[in-house]
Formats: sequence, C-alpha cells, structure tokens
Amino acid sequence: MTLAFADDLGPAKITHVREPRLGLEAVLVVDNVARGPSIGGLRMAPDVTTEECARLARAMTLKNAAAGLPHGGGKSVLRGDPRMAADQKERVIRAFAHALRNEADYIFGPDMGTDETCMAWVKDEIGRAVGLPAALGGIPLDEIGATGWGLRHAAEIAAPHCRFDLRGARVVIQGFGAVGQHSARFLADCGAVLIAASDSRAAVYNAAGIDVARLIALKEGGESVSAYDGGRRLDRDAILDIECDIWIPAARPDVVREDNVGRLKTRLVLQGANIPFTPGAEEVLHERGVLVIPDFIANAGGVICAAMEYQGATEAAAFAAIAEKIRANTSAVLDAVGSRHTSPRQAALDLATDRVREAMSYRRFSIL
Repeated sequence: MTLAFADDLGPAKITHVREPRLGLEAVLVVDNVARGPSIGGLRMAPDVTTEECARLARAMTLKNAAAGLPHGGGKSVLRGDPRMAADQKERVIRAFAHALRNEADYIFGPDMGTDETCMAWVKDEIGRAVGLPAALGGIPLDEIGATGWGLRHAAEIAAPHCRFDLRGARVVIQGFGAVGQHSARFLADCGAVLIAASDSRAAVYNAAGIDVARLIALKEGGESVSAYDGGRRLDRDAILDIECDIWIPAARPDVVREDNVGRLKTRLVLQGANIPFTPGAEEVLHERGVLVIPDFIANAGGVICAAMEYQGATEAAAFAAIAEKIRANTSAVLDAVGSRHTSPRQAALDLATDRVREAMSYRRFSIL
C-alpha cells in the first residue's frame, strides 16, 4: 500500500500479521531506528488502520528523539475489541508477539486497549516488552500515571506563557482513561480545578469544580463519568464547547479537526493523546493565539518511564527523568516560538528531527 507520508526518516519497515483462525489482524510499523531499537505501544481497537499506525510510529520517533532516549520510533496496532474475553485477548496478543519474535528493532509497550498484563504475555512470548507488572520488575505506567506526571510539568512551564496561574486554572479533559485521570490528579495537586471530563459514553460538567478522586473511583468501578452526581450530564462531544484555561485531549487521534476546532474555547492545549489534532486544526489555534503543546513533547512521560524501566531504573528515577526532560523540552519549544516566530508544532518538529538526523549521520548506511 502507499502511505500518505513517507520520507527520508521512514518508515523503515511495515509488517502485516494475519491469522484468520484466531481473528488476528495486526500491523507493525518501525519508523526509524537511528537512535536505537524502537519503542512504541501496542494499540488495540476495532477500527485501527495501517495509516494510523504509521502516523503513530512517526510520533514515537519524534517523541523518543525529543526526550533524548536511545530508541527509535515504532508502533503496533491490533484490530479488535479490547474488551473481548480475557482468554481470547491473550491468545491474539501472544500470537501477534510470537509472529514478531525475530523483530529485534521493536520493543512492545502498552497503549490504548492494552495494559501491563498484556505486556506480561508479550514478555513471556518473546522477552521484549516494557510497562510490565511490578511482579516482573516493571514500572506499570498506567498505575503510577507517568504520562499524566509529564503533562503536569508541561503545564507548569506553559501556563506562565499564557499569562495564568495553575492554581485555580479551569481544566477540561477529553478522554477520562488512565492518562486523563492521572493528569487531573496531578494538576489538582497544583491547585487546578477540573470542571469537565468525558469518556466514550458521555461528559460531565460542573463550573464550580469536580471532585477528582470521586470521579476516578467511579471510573475504576466501571461507571461512566455521567454517573457522577455532582455535575451536569452532557453528550460526550459537548466537551469541545466548554470554556476553560487548559484543554487536554487524552483519547483518540484527530478528535479536533478543521470542521470543529472553532468550538474550542481555551488558552492552553496539552496533548495527552497521540496525534489528537489535525495539522490544520493546530494552525487555526496558533493563529487565534491558543498555545498548543504538541503530543510528542507533552505526553512523553510514558515512553520516558518505559525506557528507564528497560534500563533497570527505579520508579523514583523515572519520575525525576520525566520532570527534567519534559520541562526542558517544553521550555526549548516555547523559546523557539518566541525567538523564531514559528508555531509550537514546527518548533518541536525542528528540535526532534535535528536529533534524528544527527543520529542518522552516524549510521553506516549514511555513507553508501
């Protein structure tokens, strides 16, 4: 197939895996390994595509390079309902991992629809996985909230550029899963106020503030955010219309596009999900003066933690590295925006691609 994009950075390799008897249909994209073997999550959803996988793999190349990690970018997607029976899910994930047993350029990690238990199955099959359960020596990313911890530090650097204080800042989160929940928790520790959140079923809104701990408890119990009794239930897409200081997309790709970006009323966007906005939507927001911290800068906490785990680091060391790297990269991007009068996305792309190209210059194939 022909991808919408392919350039001198990648993708290096695309592998399709099918086993109809198991209902296995999956794709691996290894985008670039100039900095080292790629790390990227295994995403499971009924509608994943090769195109989406390739875009996510590129995001991982940029994210890992921006974070200064000795890893390239890759991604894998598995088509199916992540809520399928556990024994069936284990069979297809193990079969996918086994099919990639000789693919040394890719290290599995958890992503949407997969977790540390899934990574334990992969580890058992092929020995290459991060985001493992603590019982296997891992640092469970979703349990400790590595990505949310990073978003909190991006917010601390970015808020002054938007001329507001985090204390009292109104936060709206689209996608109240693991990333959204921990982002809300860590931002609440800074004094920010969650006023709205959505999941795949509905949204809840309270201008005076939502009790984050109580909302998380409801989600952990299998309820929708709409079960929260201290707010007004809304349609899930109404999350776009709520005026706030910080808007965090923490769910699927392309939730904000040219056809709906005009509904956003915020001062700062922290991209907790990967590729949550189309490029055109980001341009519209930049022209309006809305600061958007790109995904591979703001949400790199998870992969930084994963890389640290792979090297045998402790949870405390991983959290310190996340804070240091994300604060430094957010500052570097904002400095470039100010000095070069460019968009945050372009500043971040320049920062990351310069690092990838430098790594590529040391590779043997660069002289052929």
